[in-house]
Amino acid sequence: MRERVVADGPWGAAVRLLWGPPVTPARGPRRGLTLEQIAAAGVGIADAEGLGGVSMQAVAGELGVTKMALYRYVPGKAELLALMVEAALPDPAGGLDAALAGAGDGWRERIGAWARELLAGYRAHPWVLGATVGARALGPREVGWLERALAALEGRGLSGAEAMDVVVLVTGHVRGIVEQERASGGAGGVDAELGAALGQVVRERGEEYPALAAALGSVAVDGGQEQGLEFGLERILDGVGLLVERRAGG
Repeated sequence: MRERVVADGPWGAAVRLLWGPPVTPARGPRRGLTLEQIAAAGVGIADAEGLGGVSMQAVAGELGVTKMALYRYVPGKAELLALMVEAALPDPAGGLDAALAGAGDGWRERIGAWARELLAGYRAHPWVLGATVGARALGPREVGWLERALAALEGRGLSGAEAMDVVVLVTGHVRGIVEQERASGGAGGVDAELGAALGQVVRERGEEYPALAAALGSVAVDGGQEQGLEFGLERILDGVGLLVERRAGG
């Protein structure tokens, strides 16, 4: 059994819920609710309606209990969102570890595999992007993802801070791709929408914007959204590779 985690401060309650043993309400009639059931109800609502549809009242209604009964398990919405993120993120011990094992021992290949698995996780639950902004409590799964990315960079001459920055850069790129997809209504839609919006201008005044006309023409032929993920990822890793080489040679 896990020992109860002692945590104070603004995220203390969320940390205890994420890292401590199962919660048993101290007062009132006992019910069979678990934190997993509560998180799953919230995830279902967020998947269907987005974060805007998530509230303590909505989750309580989904579970068939009163809002006050739900508060006996989860003290507020911030803690509810923390549980939902933990439930929505894929367990890194599953598909992520398999992908990393298949990528081999190269740091670049492993970070690339990590980024693609993260992209799949965000695509499955895009609302997670909005729930993971700013300082907050991190659960075991999210910390497990971070651990595996940092482990892929071990022994490459990077400081701990630099390795963290690499993970932040890659994560930011992946998040940006998913944000664009959400705004355009799906994978591959960003470039199509941009092309449609600018198509008339390019057709009528393309001679004034020849570089733009050529770029949009290329997107129409070759596609761009998936290229955007891979192109940006490869350029980030190119830069990291230069730093790794410099450290190895210095």
